[in-house]
Amino acid sequence: MASPLARWIFLFLQISLLLGLLEAGARSVIGDGGDGVGIQMIPRRQPRDDGGFSTHAEKEGGPMGMDDPKTMKHHMHDHDSNTDDPSVHIFFNLEDLMVGKRMLLYFPHKTDPSRTPRLLPREEAESIPFTSTKLSSILSFFSFPDDSRQARAMANTLHQCELEPIKGELKFCATSMEEMLDRTHQIFATESRALATTYISMKKTAKALQNYTVLETPKQIEARRMIGCHTMPYPYAVYYCHIQLQSETRLFQVALGGAEVDRIDALAACHMDTSRWDRDHVSFKVLHIEPGSAPVCHFFPVDNLVWVPRQ
Repeated sequence: MASPLARWIFLFLQISLLLGLLEAGARSVIGDGGDGVGIQMIPRRQPRDDGGFSTHAEKEGGPMGMDDPKTMKHHMHDHDSNTDDPSVHIFFNLEDLMVGKRMLLYFPHKTDPSRTPRLLPREEAESIPFTSTKLSSILSFFSFPDDSRQARAMANTLHQCELEPIKGELKFCATSMEEMLDRTHQIFATESRALATTYISMKKTAKALQNYTVLETPKQIEARRMIGCHTMPYPYAVYYCHIQLQSETRLFQVALGGAEVDRIDALAACHMDTSRWDRDHVSFKVLHIEPGSAPVCHFFPVDNLVWVPRQ
């Protein structure tokens, strides 16, 4: 049997390789953990006028690539999302998982890897406060004005990470690769593997919101439990991770194709019991259902991770 140190090293290498794949835009290998390159350090970040995050080395252009805060809220039981927002088009019904089914879905372009927040090593992450009580110091460290959009985004991230989980849910925010690995191992008490949505081929001019067709019979990924980890708006990579402990969640790999996208291998989760969810959750509005009346399914954005126990 492998020693605890050997298992930790294996998991560390696995997530490093998977993140390398995501940055390169290559296809991850379901079941193998993927192949790729390791993490990188990030320089101290400077504010942008457009509300994003940037580094000294970043070229002029759009904002630093981060998960849309509105999209993040869809996964965190917030209820202030607007159903007219195109990013809510990640939800669907379980019966939609059939070959030939056409759905209007939101899959934004993957951000330039050179302008994507990086996961920090634990030592560096722990040297930076991560609590709303230290927000002023954090903003000063990153040179963000208190009234900037970056400051508001960071304050919201800290707030979400500090909220108590809903009943039957376990959650944590990981600010380093080591923390994510440790917490995942503690929850599963066994080795795990990381999965992700990947873009196989997408035109640079492709619209984020467009019609997609299910190309193949969706593959259910057998897993007793799963931990979904979603990127949060922050100067460095922060993952909001959660797991439903008292209700069934089914995980699928779904091949999608569209007019401007040859193929997306998308991860999707179907929550089979939503009776404890806030009835104002945006998914109920999008799908026109009531809490507990039917499963709620959603796709994972490309920069999210899903952890499952290794079989």
